[in-house]
Amino acid sequence: MISRIRGRLVEKQPSLLLVDVQGVGYEIEVPFSTSFALSELDQDIMLHTHLVVREDAQLLYGFSTIKDRDLFRLLIKINGVGPKLALTILSGLDSAQLARCVYDDDSAALVKLPGVGKKTAERLIIELRDKLKDWSAPETDLLGDHQTATADRAASVIEEAESALIALGYKPQEASKAVNAVNAEGLTSEDVIRLALQRMVKG
Repeated sequence: MISRIRGRLVEKQPSLLLVDVQGVGYEIEVPFSTSFALSELDQDIMLHTHLVVREDAQLLYGFSTIKDRDLFRLLIKINGVGPKLALTILSGLDSAQLARCVYDDDSAALVKLPGVGKKTAERLIIELRDKLKDWSAPETDLLGDHQTATADRAASVIEEAESALIALGYKPQEASKAVNAVNAEGLTSEDVIRLALQRMVKG
């Protein structure tokens, strides 16, 4: 099992990183929260990882905190929740927000996430309730300096934010509406994505 990777951040997308480790490039799928927390390109980073081996692929998932990786591992053990859906959940809600949804029986917030239906939301609440004790406070053990970059143009910010939300599973109309509702001068595409996700989950 590959449980940790340290290397140079070569490429960065909202849900996929390329990390160079002594000349070997690792593609690592990450939740949006991890991508937002990381350094700019060409900086050294360290990620806590989880390796999934399938017949047709070996997939590596990375997280900026051990807590997020542990939560990912809890999620993929739940019937009907695979790695892709687990990343979607962690992209829309951080560990503290998910814990609050579970303890408040807030299935309505969970079903707003792409791919989470009513039954899956209820299953998440039931199976996670006893496993998320003391997870209400957000963790700050980030393993890279987060530097907010200024968007070059408002149009490119909107386009990138909408594309990221659509890739996560939201409908184009939903993505466009959410992005336009939160976009403001000076925000980066990552800021807009994060605010739009919060808006859609809260309704």
